[in-house]
Amino acid sequence: MAVTATNMAIVVGALGVVSFILGIVAETKKPAAGTPIPGKGVVICQYPASPTIALGYLSLAFLVASTVVGYLSLFYPYKGKSVPNSSLFKSSTFTVFFNISLFTTGLGATFLLWPTIEEQLHLSRNVHHNLETDCPTAKTGLLGGGAFASLDAALFWLVTLMLAINARDDFFDDIDEDSVNADHSNVMSRYI
Repeated sequence: MAVTATNMAIVVGALGVVSFILGIVAETKKPAAGTPIPGKGVVICQYPASPTIALGYLSLAFLVASTVVGYLSLFYPYKGKSVPNSSLFKSSTFTVFFNISLFTTGLGATFLLWPTIEEQLHLSRNVHHNLETDCPTAKTGLLGGGAFASLDAALFWLVTLMLAINARDDFFDDIDEDSVNADHSNVMSRYI
């Protein structure tokens, strides 16, 4: 089965949706706070079991996979015909959406990774010498924001893929037009 732009678009979209779902579930499963257990000069925070860390990392992994497939889909030689990168970036609209896709991916990765690492640190460093600690967790809302940003990134990669397809068509139309004009000029030179 040949790889087509439609296949690539489906993969990018599916990976982006999975990343979104995992990020939302990670946000909803995150505990609000831990339970402080006083000890001798310390407070030990006990947190309820939560899949937030695993889901946060999985959401990030699916975002990265969506981005890699989205990036590769732009430059893949469909039907064995490759296009120079310069012809793709000649379109200012393609260039703008390509950069927006990269930025949104970075934003989504940041919003997914930051609270996931912070939550992991809260779980591993649960002994506090401050007796007034309230056993915090990662900031609420960042995982959800990262989930929406990862979905947006996948959608921007799809728009960029559509623009790349248009740029490819324009490139091959120009080549066909040039070859037709060259044939006509050869025919005309014979009669002149």
